[in-house]
Amino acid sequence: MNGTLLCLGHGYCAQRFVDLHGYAFARRIGTSRSEEPFPGMEMLRVDGPPSPALLEAAGTADAVLVSAAPGEAGDPFLGPLGEALAEGKGPLVYLSTIGVYGDSSGAWIDENAPAAATAPRARRRIEAEAGWQDLGRRAGRPVAVLRLGGIYGPGRNALIDVADGTARCIEREGQVFNRIHVDDIAGAIHAAIARHFDGVVNVVDDEPSPSCAPVRFAAALLDLPPPAPERFEEAAPRMSAMALSFWSDNRRVSNGRLHALLGGALRYPTFREGLSALAPTVR
Repeated sequence: MNGTLLCLGHGYCAQRFVDLHGYAFARRIGTSRSEEPFPGMEMLRVDGPPSPALLEAAGTADAVLVSAAPGEAGDPFLGPLGEALAEGKGPLVYLSTIGVYGDSSGAWIDENAPAAATAPRARRRIEAEAGWQDLGRRAGRPVAVLRLGGIYGPGRNALIDVADGTARCIEREGQVFNRIHVDDIAGAIHAAIARHFDGVVNVVDDEPSPSCAPVRFAAALLDLPPPAPERFEEAAPRMSAMALSFWSDNRRVSNGRLHALLGGALRYPTFREGLSALAPTVR
């Protein structure tokens, strides 16, 4: 790879991708609502209609990574930049969420499962996915929709929560969640761009597990007591609407297609490998 990378949204996942794989691009452009600089990046402020510089980048970038979530008005970039992006070439990668599937009552699902979620935030994601896929078809550009599990990694993990006393251990019978280390997300983005992948991939770990499992494992790594368990039924009245929506879905998400895209195993196949690697940075 060479040429220009455009990151529409430059948050946690995009920053990690650039940190680990940005060397593959001669030029790296990101967008932000602030003036905050990032080493090795040309940052374009997004505050109102797109600037001429952003329109030029959208039409000429060799690869585009989209990591901004849709709001109530829809995707923040499809409308303003759609025409310019349709004139460009090269792969588009859209970061979505496995939340689009909704609840499977704990059953295993893969990318063939319908995106049947009913929560408003998830419906906006489904609409955004469809919008980016439609743009790709019109422009003849491959669009990789990466549906991410619960993200953790440097600066954002159960070890930090346990160490600072904010970790919670909420238990609900039979409930499991898929997670994914941000470095494996970066690897999936890199592979999708390199292979010009077109389609949907679940970017999740190998082992769906209960909410408390990584918290207890993190406490053991730090030689600290785990937080006292809380029953979901007792914790639910104090939860936000977003948290309740998160807990309303129970599914086991398969990652066979991710392994095929990567050509092998994940760097951190479960939370145990991921947290063990992060522990020295927290102790």
